[in-house]
Amino acid sequence: MSSMKFLRQAARSARTFSTTSVARKDLVQDLYVKELKAYKAPAAAKDAHVGVVKNFSLPAVPKPPTLPVDLAAELTAYDATEPTKAEAEVTSSSVHAGEDVGKGADAFLGFLEADVKQAEVHH
Repeated sequence: MSSMKFLRQAARSARTFSTTSVARKDLVQDLYVKELKAYKAPAAAKDAHVGVVKNFSLPAVPKPPTLPVDLAAELTAYDATEPTKAEAEVTSSSVHAGEDVGKGADAFLGFLEADVKQAEVHH
C-alpha cells in the first residue's frame, strides 16, 4: 500500500507543477533590454566629416567645337587622299578575274529571282 501512496503523492506533485510568467522570466533578456534602454549614443563632433568628404568643385566647361579656318584647303587635301571609284574597280577586277563581278546589284538580283531549271527524269 505504501507504493500506492507514493504514486498518488507523485501524481499530485506532478499536477501542481506549472510554469507561470514569473518562472518564465529570462534574466539575460531583462539585462539586455535594460542596457539597451540606458545606452546613450555619443554626440558627433561638428567637424567629424573633415578629411573624409571631399569638397565639390564643378568640372571645367568644355570648349564648343570650331570650324577650321581654311575649310576649302582641308577639303581639297581630303579629296586628294581619298581613293577614286575607278581605282577601286581596277583593283577588284584584277583580284576576281574570271568571276561575274561588276555587273551590279540588278544583275545579281535578277540571277537570284530566275527560275531554276529542273532536270527532266525519264523513266
